[in-house]
Amino acid sequence: MTEAGRAGQRALLDRPERGGVALDFDGTLADIVPDPDAARARPGAVDALARLAPHVRSLAVITGRPAETAVHHGGFAHVPGLEHLVVLGLYGAERWEAASGELTAPPPPPGLAAAREELPAVLAANGDFPGLWTEDKGQAVAVHTRRAADPQGAFDALLAPLTALAGRHGLIVEPGRMVLELRPPGVDKGKALTAHLAEVGATSVLYAGDDLGDLAAYAAVEAGRPGRPGLLLASGTEVPELTVRADLPLPGGPEEVVAFLSALADTLS
Repeated sequence: MTEAGRAGQRALLDRPERGGVALDFDGTLADIVPDPDAARARPGAVDALARLAPHVRSLAVITGRPAETAVHHGGFAHVPGLEHLVVLGLYGAERWEAASGELTAPPPPPGLAAAREELPAVLAANGDFPGLWTEDKGQAVAVHTRRAADPQGAFDALLAPLTALAGRHGLIVEPGRMVLELRPPGVDKGKALTAHLAEVGATSVLYAGDDLGDLAAYAAVEAGRPGRPGLLLASGTEVPELTVRADLPLPGGPEEVVAFLSALADTLS
């Protein structure tokens, strides 16, 4: 729907062997579900990726999930065609490579243990909303409000106190779709994407995401234009900040993303 997006698509179609494809996981390749542990890649997603991967320079999943969790929930391990897939977890802090099955991760950030210990008291003092679910990601901790009786009300009530908690321990809060994540500063999907594209030497890029955490990746793609043409896809319409910047909004969410990737694989084949 934009000239910049059309230029990105042309570059990817003309020279796919120089193109990088990077995708978020939850809300992009997998539907958003009340229980994040139940999230799985959409039917057809892994097949579309496996057919697409041999034609492009690189294929990466960049997610706020721990890398191993995304690999498990996505079903990405030991898939013919995905031998060179890279999963960058926790916004790029972790890296899993399909070629070796190796996971690399830094030590837990300073302050995280203290924030984790203080978190229950902060939640109890600010509404103690029934249905909250706390996810320990090892390198981060996330508070999900989706199961609360009033998910948006709980999210709004907890944003300021959790931001204060994070600040006391040298962390930041990453807001998402009914989730507030306390994590270390200095890593985001934009930095992860930029470093990955430089590493593989990609001269064009397609990126798809659905949430506020994907805005940094959008900014990285935009900053690389026009020298590195890029195509930005928005999965769903729940985050207008993303949708208004997308070259191609896909209101059908992950189902439509998978259909797009499958059609792209068909075209390149």
